[in-house]
Amino acid sequence: MADSTWKKSPPELVAAFASYVQGRPELTTRQMFGYPAAFLGGHLATSLHQDRWIVRLAEADAAALRDLGGRDFEPMPGRPMRGYVSLPASIVADPAALDAWVARAITHVRTLAPK
Repeated sequence: MADSTWKKSPPELVAAFASYVQGRPELTTRQMFGYPAAFLGGHLATSLHQDRWIVRLAEADAAALRDLGGRDFEPMPGRPMRGYVSLPASIVADPAALDAWVARAITHVRTLAPK
């Protein structure tokens, strides 16, 4: 049986997430699955989960991100959240690439009807 205990996000990742969302007043923040998350219009746009940064994308962007090494987000094994993909570490480490992918997530979430 796999260990189902979730680990805290690394402090440097939490700090990077907080810094990113702090400059975007259109985003509201709260915890999801015990991790920092940012919402727009009531929809999750981006969040952390353990050591991963997650974004919500249109399917074409999600496919492009998977081609770059992103993985579908499964908070529990076998239970994927459709449209959510984790960013590869190489993108998280590159501020310009990170900004571009989170901007795509925000753009996508803006197309959804507010909750």
